[in-house]
Amino acid sequence: MAKEWKSNTVVPSAAWPGVEFVITRMSFGRRLELMRLIRDLAARAEFLEAGESGKDRMDASLLGAEIDRLYVEWGVEVDSMNRFDANPATAKGLIDLGPEDLFREALAAVKAESGLNEAEKKN
Repeated sequence: MAKEWKSNTVVPSAAWPGVEFVITRMSFGRRLELMRLIRDLAARAEFLEAGESGKDRMDASLLGAEIDRLYVEWGVEVDSMNRFDANPATAKGLIDLGPEDLFREALAAVKAESGLNEAEKKN
């Protein structure tokens, strides 16, 4: 029997009933792409987290937020059923215009689907 692979999956929002995230599923090529996107930023953030100055910790936090943005840009696809200020619910729209709790929920869904372990997430 033939099997069909779907390159995305739909995840319903717990915080926003009726909203669904279309999340990209992991493949070998997508894993490489994601790791390349976050590798350098994660290494730099880890270095700055070890710093003692407030500026280093703030810079590490900023890099962490940048990594979160990259995860959402990488893993959230267009959702034609929802809108942000009359704009289609794209990853960019979610980042720029969407409510933060919805962004955090989408981020968690992308990270869960990516299946990266903690070491891979840092590298």
